[in-house]
Amino acid sequence: MRLSLVTRPMTDDKLRLAAQIGVTDIVADCPRPEPEGFDALHARITAIGLRLAVIENNLPLVRPVLGQDGRDEDIEEIANVIRQMGRLEIPILCYNFMPSGNWNRTSVEVPERGGALVSAFDANEMESVSTLLADGTSRDSETAAEDRVPADRLWENLEYFLERLLPVAEKEGVALACHPDDPPMSPFRGYDQIMISPAAFDRLLSLSSSPANGMCFCQGSFASMGVDVIENIRHFGDSIKYVHFRDVRGAVPKFVETFHDNGPTDMAEAIRTYLEIGFDGPIRPDHVPVLQGESTDHAGYTMLGRLHAIGYMQGLIESARKL
Repeated sequence: MRLSLVTRPMTDDKLRLAAQIGVTDIVADCPRPEPEGFDALHARITAIGLRLAVIENNLPLVRPVLGQDGRDEDIEEIANVIRQMGRLEIPILCYNFMPSGNWNRTSVEVPERGGALVSAFDANEMESVSTLLADGTSRDSETAAEDRVPADRLWENLEYFLERLLPVAEKEGVALACHPDDPPMSPFRGYDQIMISPAAFDRLLSLSSSPANGMCFCQGSFASMGVDVIENIRHFGDSIKYVHFRDVRGAVPKFVETFHDNGPTDMAEAIRTYLEIGFDGPIRPDHVPVLQGESTDHAGYTMLGRLHAIGYMQGLIESARKL
């Protein structure tokens, strides 16, 4: 497996820091779909000795997810993104099929160890829900009635999406890695969600046998489903293209993020299991605590918590490889 990192905002200083602490792969938000945008991003990262391994976020997914007019144009834009990735040998496109658009929490200021701040979700406080966006901002996630699509149509829309993009991805040598809904529950704020359980991912994978059809195994999302994380790593095996390494305490309808070394999941066993199944893709720490001196402007994506997480992950990987 390859230690990976997302930095928000992306700066050269943060990229150099990533290289210094042993990270090899960078996860980046999607740039402009034109070649120039990808070339600039790729050159910036490779100049520091890192590999651009994953593109996630900033994709035009709303109309494809909801099946709205204009979805074909958006799917074609994503196809062009995949073509640029293939040209530059960027192997993984992480996407989600969340009607809400991104991950949702009711708070980003819950005290954890030593007063560090973490995010949390509590269905009893639904009026406080915010959607947390890639740029560090948040917005209310209420949807209009006409945007509320029943689950059966969401599955139809997902199949339509994959039928058009998997052939492009397979040709370009790019894997599509679907991220779970977060929180993994349905209904949510009045709309259905579908990627909320291991059974849902079994169904996703059954839609196509293409090697490009895969998943982002977000440990925190699976933990918040209330299922056995380790058992599901084994279950999904080589369909796992990319890993978000994090943990939560509790499960839907109420859970809270934790430090990577302070949650209920056996993280050492998780790393051993990834090695056992032969996972050799990028794995990155996700949703880290906000530490002293940092702000919640980029809740979950601040830098000090990532440094701690990478060091912890390095120790687990080294120990597992020596067994």
